[in-house]
Amino acid sequence: MTDLASTRPSGLPQPRRYNGVNWEGVKTLYLKEVRRFWKVGAQTVAAPVVTTLLYMLVFVVALKDARPPLHGTPFAEFVAPGLIMMAVLNNSFANASSSLIQAKIMGTATDFLTPPLSPLELTIGFSLGAATRGIVVGLVTAVCVLPFARLGIANIAAILWFSLSASLMMGMVGVFAGLWAEKFDQLAAVQNFLIMPMTFLSGTFYLVENLPGPFAAISHWNPIFYMIDGFRFGFIGHAESNIWIGVAMSALLTLILSVACWAVFKSGWRLKS
Repeated sequence: MTDLASTRPSGLPQPRRYNGVNWEGVKTLYLKEVRRFWKVGAQTVAAPVVTTLLYMLVFVVALKDARPPLHGTPFAEFVAPGLIMMAVLNNSFANASSSLIQAKIMGTATDFLTPPLSPLELTIGFSLGAATRGIVVGLVTAVCVLPFARLGIANIAAILWFSLSASLMMGMVGVFAGLWAEKFDQLAAVQNFLIMPMTFLSGTFYLVENLPGPFAAISHWNPIFYMIDGFRFGFIGHAESNIWIGVAMSALLTLILSVACWAVFKSGWRLKS
């Protein structure tokens, strides 16, 4: 019997093979994620900024001098970095989680499953897309809060490190949430009962050291506390915790979440089964 492979016309296109990382595929997936949120910028960028400004109006403008300085820092300058980081965290999570659950519900997951993209490349594309949305919203938010708070820069390296690591971490948490959730109310439950309490109870509006003993100790197990505290340190030059603990924790969590995301994409959990 003649080997069918030997009779195949040589002019037919052959599958493209990549040595190493398919950077062209990663770039395409990343741009797809960025363009996805940018097309509805009024919802994905402008709306979070308006929400942050409302917080500033309530806690800073309305209260005015009712709140004393915290460690010598005016209350407005203390609150503003925490609100900016909240915007970064929430929007990084929302980008990856909403993208994946929409792909599952609408049946468009094949758009990124059929191309030659490895689990590592899917992890890079989705996490960088989520981080981009978080950073963009954070930058716009920072510009908009300047009229209410005179933000200085005490340590640019801390600002860059914690904003990037936090956005990547929450983007990968969003990947898990988007894969796990089978409908939008399950995703909303994760946002409302896990992400939101962790961000609000992480020292955004107060000093954690002023909490009663058990609650202060619990807060120091909250990784978002270190993200906000380290990010705020970059602006005001003061941190409640050891800044190097925050750096080490964020690096370790980013690595663990990266490996976990790679594993779930490799297994096809909730995507191929």
